[in-house]
Amino acid sequence: MRKSGLPQNTWVIVADGEKALFLKNQGDKMDMDLTVIRKDEQDNPPAREWAANRPGRFNDGPSVQRSAVDDTDWHELEKERFASDLADRLYKYAHKGAFDHIVLIASRVVLSQLRAELHQKVQDRVIFDIAKVLTNHPIDEIEKHLARDLADAD
Repeated sequence: MRKSGLPQNTWVIVADGEKALFLKNQGDKMDMDLTVIRKDEQDNPPAREWAANRPGRFNDGPSVQRSAVDDTDWHELEKERFASDLADRLYKYAHKGAFDHIVLIASRVVLSQLRAELHQKVQDRVIFDIAKVLTNHPIDEIEKHLARDLADAD
């Protein structure tokens, strides 16, 4: 348990582009006690495994010179889609009244994608967000990071 100031029953979402942990503060404002209520994972192979062909080429004009075209980064697109799906899921939970307060902890890319896609109903309940990757940390480490960042924000 960590001294936090985090209201009881606040949801804490810890996400990167492939995994999301849904945590709930079972403690109170004095003693944080996060428990896992849901875990979502997506199988997202590295970009090199998505590539089926060599990168494309195109003519630069009337000359014989050709330029390479970058392959689509499917791995990165899947991360963006995961963030979009997470935003939709959070809206459904907010619409059902599953949480009154929420904290978002995510990588910079996912956090910015979430901010852009969160419905107003969810945005109104966000009390704090942190741009960090903590998805592979144990719960007590997540509590320490969150308590430290909340204290620094005061």
